[in-house]
Amino acid sequence: MTRSTTLISLAVGITILLLTAGCTSPGTAPAPEKNELTVFAAASLTGAMTDIAKAYEAAHPDTKIILNFDGSQALRTQIEQGAHADLFLSANTKHMTALQGEGLIVNDSVKTFTKNKLAVLIPKDNRANITGLSDLATPGIRLVMGTKEVPFGDYTRQALGKMANDTAYGPEFRNAVMKNVVSEDPAVTALVAHLRVGEADAGIAYASDVSEEDKALVIMLPIPDRYNVIAVYPLGIVQESKVKDQAAAFAQFITSTEGNAILIRYGFVPVDR
Repeated sequence: MTRSTTLISLAVGITILLLTAGCTSPGTAPAPEKNELTVFAAASLTGAMTDIAKAYEAAHPDTKIILNFDGSQALRTQIEQGAHADLFLSANTKHMTALQGEGLIVNDSVKTFTKNKLAVLIPKDNRANITGLSDLATPGIRLVMGTKEVPFGDYTRQALGKMANDTAYGPEFRNAVMKNVVSEDPAVTALVAHLRVGEADAGIAYASDVSEEDKALVIMLPIPDRYNVIAVYPLGIVQESKVKDQAAAFAQFITSTEGNAILIRYGFVPVDR
């Protein structure tokens, strides 16, 4: 190699080093990695938990909340099959208890953090002219509800059972209502979507399922407490979580005054009621 070739090679090498060094500004430290917390939450919590996660991240910039929404039974199955989760928020105690029985949840971390009620959701135009619960039995009404496996579908059937045992409605009413069911959905988000696009005249879901943007599009018909079923929502830390302390801190935030206020804004019922 000639002397001139050697000098050229050195010059090129020095230039590359200078360019590489220039990519990082002096005194600028790389952004610290955030702690990731994976939360499996019932689909009915989509709006509320999204806002709660944003509020928590704002107060804890070193933490990133990863939310996975689905029906409680689907989330339970995912955890049973080894899916990574740090915290589980269920729409009923059934699926939480099942995971506890399998040793997949830290038992002393389980607590009820909110409650919910069923309501009849009706599109704003109300083309079927539904004004009361008795109208749900009118032939031709297109009704949507949850599958019997998901909490809100199970609760719907329990509520109809209470009405069947009341002489004001009776078994015939329940049977007529069930004949009007055109879709059974695995998640409340799918049910509300049917109403939004005009594929159903009414749906039975949680009172909290009317999002902020849908309030102008949906009428909510309350179901009297004597027929209603109060949905109990428990949370619990997943046994396989590697960040149990962070999961516990976020769980505490959910039950805090700030977290509770967000849940109430979305139509959930405080645990002290």
